[in-house]
Amino acid sequence: MATSRISKPHEIVERALSLSTADGCVVVADEQSSANLRWAGNALTTNGVTRGRTLTVVATVDGARGTASGVVSRAAVTADDLEPLVRAAEEAARAAGPAEDAQPLVSGGPAADGFTDAPAETSSAVFSDFAPALGESFARARSGGRELYGFAHHQLTSTYLGTSTGLRLRHDQPTGTLELNAKSPDRTRSAWAGQSTRDFTDVDPGALDAELARRLAWAERRIELPAGRYETLLPPTAVADLLVYQLWSSSARDAAEGRTVFSRPGGGTRVGEKLSELPLTLRSDPAEPGLQSAPFVIAHSSGDDASVFDNGLPLTATDWVRDGELNRLVTTRHSAALTGLPVAPGIDNLVLEGGGGRSLEEMVAATERGLLLTCLWYIREVDPATLLLTGLTRDGVYLVENGEVVGEVNNFRFNESPVDLLSRAVEAGRTERTLPREWGDWFTRAAMPALRVPDFNMSSVSPGV
Repeated sequence: MATSRISKPHEIVERALSLSTADGCVVVADEQSSANLRWAGNALTTNGVTRGRTLTVVATVDGARGTASGVVSRAAVTADDLEPLVRAAEEAARAAGPAEDAQPLVSGGPAADGFTDAPAETSSAVFSDFAPALGESFARARSGGRELYGFAHHQLTSTYLGTSTGLRLRHDQPTGTLELNAKSPDRTRSAWAGQSTRDFTDVDPGALDAELARRLAWAERRIELPAGRYETLLPPTAVADLLVYQLWSSSARDAAEGRTVFSRPGGGTRVGEKLSELPLTLRSDPAEPGLQSAPFVIAHSSGDDASVFDNGLPLTATDWVRDGELNRLVTTRHSAALTGLPVAPGIDNLVLEGGGGRSLEEMVAATERGLLLTCLWYIREVDPATLLLTGLTRDGVYLVENGEVVGEVNNFRFNESPVDLLSRAVEAGRTERTLPREWGDWFTRAAMPALRVPDFNMSSVSPGV
């Protein structure tokens, strides 16, 4: 194969593998294309399409004291860049000490279907139905005295994974997000809605705009409330932001070493303990309808919850919490052996279910007095031992009295642990697909119910909007 003719992703993977002189090699080629729309003040402002390529080479070198690994990733890789990239990974491996997470590379059988096909690509055509509907929403918003701001983004990533042990895998991942803000002309009122999607065929900007118009109407009455503990309805997007962070904090090794909320006093982990009296199940499944994600490990680096040696390891449905009980923590093959827990790598989606099935509107109607949040923002960790998080409410906190929203209240800073919230939640609603607002740049595939918490801690009043 002439080097100058190498351009297809599978050819790049094969060429990089053939150039390797290390004891083992993993090559991951990510081909990305994206399309976006942006708008402000009820008018489109920009749109564009981009394409890119990133290549990651993992070299492994066996030695008397163990196996070392070297990892190098570069963007915009051409055929002429391949050999220097492979050599750099090999040099990094030879300069490193034995890798603590070293395991035999995953072996493979026949190449996956489509491994030699061209990468999937998105284009502006993905917005062919969405854009006209957005234009109609602009007109309705203009006549209704509100302004719409926001953006829509769609990305397709084709990942080609090959190893010196014969593995040849491919996965195409579509990721779409919509964020829509409605503001009053004087900018004193603001409301937000977001949605994740695979292809924008299930996105209705008109319905989202109608919901935002309703919230702006609620905000015409302003009520000031002090900090304190309030019965609070957390919508699916807020629940997702909290539980995504919980998943990111559920490394089995960290728990076994006594460093997290999932550490058992005296040693070990809390696997098997009851976290919630509600029959809630928090799970991930690469085949989840509408939330499909890679069915095998794609690791560009190693850490406590991921290992480059696990690249290509099959992923299966995993219950992190089952019927309210902690069932799994995130493990690599290495950390599973250290902790004695089952192998359970991270999966790129998250579902919480087991609630009573009421909609958020029905939960509002059943509320005597409490707060209804829109979303959370600027979430940061305060204490890993309890997973205490702090952050702000944003774009609408509403007071509910006798089953009806009676006005908008001021924003708050909150201090809460998602693990503790699960133990105190008294109701979970109907599970629905949602977009985590805080983590939407990193994690989009989620389905959550609304939660009713009787004493959510609004620790201070915030001037944020």
